[in-house]
Amino acid sequence: MNAARLAGRLAFALLLLAIILFALFPFYHALVTSFRSGSELFIPGLFPAALDPRNYALVFTQQNFGRTVLNSVLVAVAVVGFSMLLAVAAAYALGRVRFRGRGALMLTILGVSMFPQVAVLSGMFELIRALGLYDTLPGLMLANLVLTLPFTVWVLTTFMRELPKELEEAAYVDGAPPLTVVRRVFLPLLWPAMVPTALLAFIVSWNEFLFAFTFTLSAETRTVPVAIALLSGGSRQELPWGLVMAASVIVTLPIVALVLTFQRKIVSGLTAGAVKG
Repeated sequence: MNAARLAGRLAFALLLLAIILFALFPFYHALVTSFRSGSELFIPGLFPAALDPRNYALVFTQQNFGRTVLNSVLVAVAVVGFSMLLAVAAAYALGRVRFRGRGALMLTILGVSMFPQVAVLSGMFELIRALGLYDTLPGLMLANLVLTLPFTVWVLTTFMRELPKELEEAAYVDGAPPLTVVRRVFLPLLWPAMVPTALLAFIVSWNEFLFAFTFTLSAETRTVPVAIALLSGGSRQELPWGLVMAASVIVTLPIVALVLTFQRKIVSGLTAGAVKG
């Protein structure tokens, strides 16, 4: 029995190792390729012959990559801020206030999140152009809210429903208005769900490509995914693979660091309210 259990654990460990290698190898390959240039790019090998950091310097000196990174940070931070502000208010209304059509509204919010981006692309383009926000960062922020807001509202509403009603009732007995109840009672209790939800919304906005490619035109409003896509334009023989991989590593490392830092909170936030005692 012990031998069988040991063999099962060994097989499970090997399976986990294979999954980890399969998931991490593309990033490792990008990291190795980012230190190569010239003919060395086409020489197969798991390790570079020498660590050449020129690609990282060229990304910022030739492509104005610092501006695109700043644009991505501004868009992602603004989207997360507005998304969480609206989501907290919506979660209070949907999770604590009883009104007719609440279930249908929740299903509508969930349905909106199921639509692919391309299905709403033309409508969003007409809206942004009518508002005069084409080729601007506010227009891109508005478009990205369509991606993040349904998810943030759904998660925070689920968490809000599980909070004790006694806290809310006690606050109302003391004469607190609804805004004070949300700010002083519910907001501190929502942090375990807000932190991972905000992080996932940041990742979605940071990696978004289709809206950024469609709603921006100039280099001053370009974000990181679009900049990398334009950087890799041209024929396959002319592609600056080392430059592309260096840019990809630069924009991936912050996301990896954030996910590794908050991975437990992400899981706890996504499962909040899933089991009701």
